[in-house]
Amino acid sequence: IEHSHLAVIKKDGARELFDREKLANSIRRSVGKFFKSEVEVENVIDTVENRLYELGESEVASQIIGEFVLDALAEKNEVAYVRFASVFHEFETLNDFVHILEQRKNSEQ
Repeated sequence: IEHSHLAVIKKDGARELFDREKLANSIRRSVGKFFKSEVEVENVIDTVENRLYELGESEVASQIIGEFVLDALAEKNEVAYVRFASVFHEFETLNDFVHILEQRKNSEQ
């Protein structure tokens, strides 16, 4: 699959072409300030993009992209991970935060 032909299926079922810049803006906007440098942010974006193309699919759900972002953040920056998770999973209570942190701890053991 050429790198330019990956469709993203959004929550409402609409499809659009994967756009690295859009992904980058979303990550920068939500968690960029938690990174020491732009290079770290670029690394996260590269990791996510590479995983998407490794799937070998012609289309991918936006939900999966979000999960890949969370995986990449979890390895690089815990604060950014929690921040992005709170938006991605639409956290509403403190318990939501506690729950995802417990999941993280368990997955690291």
